[in-house]
Amino acid sequence: MRRLVFLWCIFLFGYTSSAQQFNGLSNLSKLSTAKSRSISPENFTGAKGKGGMAVPNEKDSPRNQANASRAARELGIGWKVNPYVHIGAGETFTLAEIDGSGVIQHIWMTPTGNWSQSIIRFYWDGETEPSVEAPVGAFFGMGWNRFAPLNSLMMTVNPGSAFNSYWPMPFRKKCRITMENVSIHPMVLYYQVNYAETQVGDDEAYFHAQYRRSNPTEGSLHTILDGVKGKGHYVGTYLAVGVNNTGWWGEGEVKFFLDGDKEFATIVTTGLEDYFCGSYNFENKETRRYQEFSTPYAGLHQVIRPDGIYDSQQRFGMYRWHIADPVRFEGDLKVTVQDLGWRSEDRYLPQKSDMISVAYWYQTEPHGKFKPLPGKNGIEIN
Repeated sequence: MRRLVFLWCIFLFGYTSSAQQFNGLSNLSKLSTAKSRSISPENFTGAKGKGGMAVPNEKDSPRNQANASRAARELGIGWKVNPYVHIGAGETFTLAEIDGSGVIQHIWMTPTGNWSQSIIRFYWDGETEPSVEAPVGAFFGMGWNRFAPLNSLMMTVNPGSAFNSYWPMPFRKKCRITMENVSIHPMVLYYQVNYAETQVGDDEAYFHAQYRRSNPTEGSLHTILDGVKGKGHYVGTYLAVGVNNTGWWGEGEVKFFLDGDKEFATIVTTGLEDYFCGSYNFENKETRRYQEFSTPYAGLHQVIRPDGIYDSQQRFGMYRWHIADPVRFEGDLKVTVQDLGWRSEDRYLPQKSDMISVAYWYQTEPHGKFKPLPGKNGIEIN
């Protein structure tokens, strides 16, 4: 157990070249040369000593925003004058733009509106193509556009709609984070991006995340990730499954095709619930019902049960973080999952489920261009 914890600390926080530069769990008591900074609507640039400067009802406030002027009208500057932003219909808003080298250590946000129609993107070192692109709900494990508690090492989702990411995200020259509202309705966004200004070692890879959806699956197969070029390691999967039949739906195997694998993969799991660190249909044998669980490395954190009216389909959300067992690749990577259940006479059932996934990995840049998102109707949850 101590060895697993040690290896996790090294992977997550103790990159040898940069552990002396900024603190993490493995060296929390050690002094650091890094500088702590934070970007929010109260300090759009993260600049030292420049937070909370918005003036109620004054157009010359930073970025001309003082959205809580009415609430702060009797207290004035410094009293929560601009804690959130409005993002209009069809608008793309830049949450953070950081010049220089550093590492994002924590992101918190609580977006309103339709989570499936708010697209979050991350760009590293002046990229024109994003390294992270996903509907914000799916990125934080809420693919069905509905709150469910998620308690893990790398992501938490807390009441009432608090999204948190603890993935370390290093960059060397620049970081830019945007949110696009593709809905016809405006949204409100509270957010905070906590980061360290620090040198980044040569052996640090860049964080990536990519959304995919098959609705329904074709050939009873969903591709979680492909087109990856470069060296890196795969660190996590979020998967949401909308089932269109009444039996057990999780017999499909997750497969990792590494470094030139073609027909046959190098890593093949034994079933969907097994890959997500459960077993035997996620069933509680006493209640004869699905049993939700949320642990540091894996979970079935969301079960949407039919109510006989509008929630007429079973839907599930689950995650698996490869913290102690990252899947390493030297040149290319593809990840798939079979959409497989049971039918009569002890036979597998090829299914046509609705599958939503987000893949998380680190790799060298440049990365392969992402498959385009499936459009507004393609990402809508209905």
